Amino acid sequence: MNLSSIIRNQRYEFTSLKEVLAKSNGPKSGDDQAGISAESAVERVAARAVLADTLISEVRNHPVIPYGDDELTRIVEDDLHDGSYQAIQHLTLGGFREWLLETTTTGSDIRSISRGLTPEMVAGVTKLMSNMDLMTVSAKAEVVVRANNTLGLAGRLSSRLQPNHPTDDINGILYSLKEGLCYGCGDAVIGVNPATDTAESTAAILRALNSVTSRNSIPTQNCVLSHVTVQMQALDLDCPMDLMFQSLSGTEKGNKAFGISVSLMDEAADKMKKLGSTKGPNQMYFETGQGSELSSAAHHGADQVTLEARCYGFARRYDPFLVNTVVGFIGPEYLEDGQQITRAGLEDHFMGKLLGLPMGCDACFTYHADMSQNELENLKVLLGVAGCTYLMSMPVGDDIMLNYQSTSYHDVSSVRSLTGKKATPEFDAWLSHMDIWEDGKPGGRYGDPSVIR
Repeated sequence: MNLSSIIRNQRYEFTSLKEVLAKSNGPKSGDDQAGISAESAVERVAARAVLADTLISEVRNHPVIPYGDDELTRIVEDDLHDGSYQAIQHLTLGGFREWLLETTTTGSDIRSISRGLTPEMVAGVTKLMSNMDLMTVSAKAEVVVRANNTLGLAGRLSSRLQPNHPTDDINGILYSLKEGLCYGCGDAVIGVNPATDTAESTAAILRALNSVTSRNSIPTQNCVLSHVTVQMQALDLDCPMDLMFQSLSGTEKGNKAFGISVSLMDEAADKMKKLGSTKGPNQMYFETGQGSELSSAAHHGADQVTLEARCYGFARRYDPFLVNTVVGFIGPEYLEDGQQITRAGLEDHFMGKLLGLPMGCDACFTYHADMSQNELENLKVLLGVAGCTYLMSMPVGDDIMLNYQSTSYHDVSSVRSLTGKKATPEFDAWLSHMDIWEDGKPGGRYGDPSVIR
């Protein structure tokens, strides 16, 4: 494998594919902090030249963490679909980029090879693509899944309704829930981040959410984002659980910091199949975000884009209903400004879709990041055009518990209107029946929480 290139009569030598991947990455404050970034724009171009000429087969043989050292590397390799891999293994990453961007390459074509891709392959091609390239391919790469409704169809943009409350007050959660529903939000999931991580509080919130969705015949899913072990205990309390949630890392060591492993997630997914209340086959929900591995000293010298792709390789094992990157939540130590957060959002969405996931995004920033409200709104529209499966939604886009800026209930309506997209078919029919949303515009009861009993 060639690991050198000549730019402006200067030869650049790299020691490993892991270094090439890191130095090909666009500017990221997390990579700077880890000391693995390209030292100049010219060195970045040199690394990309090497990457473009690297065969997909060579990428498979050189994961950023060796097979014997990391269980995520092992499950990706062991679960790889050989027929899909054989169809693309002869291509270079540059050739793979060209194939993805061909107008004749369809979403079905992309889906047919997704199980033959490793995360490192997907991260590699990501680094060769412009923002518009990422959006163009993402828009083609549809991933359709089903729980209590159908997510990911063409012409649809869904939302997670996030009615958090800083003390888990049930009435406060339900007030916010009803407000979000009357603005047309919540078809991807009604997902609460709990303040108290116990099985009893998780079960109580799930029962309260279920009482509203059942009473109003709302075709959606309910989820409380407590730790997966707590949710497993809550299932034993006989509560209705539509989706089981967990945050994921891209390395075995990073997942240990989250208190999980492949064996634990296998056990959780199996328990959900037996006891979950979901009608469809897709029952898991995962969140990720660039930089989590570095924050737990678990990055193994690999760059944050490649490690984020490895999160998706892990998630793919469970055929989830939802996956989203919380793109600016970890902080400016990893993505410092609007340009980096925007790029990361488009990268993550693309990588998840390419690996066969129903990919959404929490387009957000913490208040000490250098990002403006206008830049955040730009990202939401870009994601909507790129075929993002779902966005977050919360009162005025300001999470009163987690203290970060995200997507408001009104923003979801605006992006749907701008892109001509609707909610999931089942939820869209319910909105029409309730006179909340009709023919791509607000109905007579839009914004009226009294419509929800």
